[in-house]
Amino acid sequence: MNKFQFLGRLTRDPESRVLPNSNTPVTTFSLAVNRRFADANGERKTDFFNLTAFGKLADFCAKYYRKGQQVLVEGRIQNRSWDDQNGQKRYATDFIIENAYFADSRRDQDTSDGVPSSSMDGEFITVDDTDDLPF
Repeated sequence: MNKFQFLGRLTRDPESRVLPNSNTPVTTFSLAVNRRFADANGERKTDFFNLTAFGKLADFCAKYYRKGQQVLVEGRIQNRSWDDQNGQKRYATDFIIENAYFADSRRDQDTSDGVPSSSMDGEFITVDDTDDLPF
């Protein structure tokens, strides 16, 4: 099975283009992903991955994703090789996105004047904690 899943923050706004031969939209962006465990000094390292989306998913990422946003992406890893101008064999590993999701809270995504909204209108109800719970 060839599958990856990353949860991280965009390090820059996505960049879009269209492949000339097929008219296929392509969007690329970089994602900063924190490692799960700390190193010997107690610091958590971060890895940076360059990701690529094609077609409608590329359009979605270009339209809705922005620098600093936390997202979850899934996809496949693809290897490719080519000969450079000097005849040297070159290799690259590509991370091709197949699914993309928002991972920030809705409150963090709703902004006015660039400041996250702190309004909690209707999101919580007051519960009387003096009564016993029914379960």
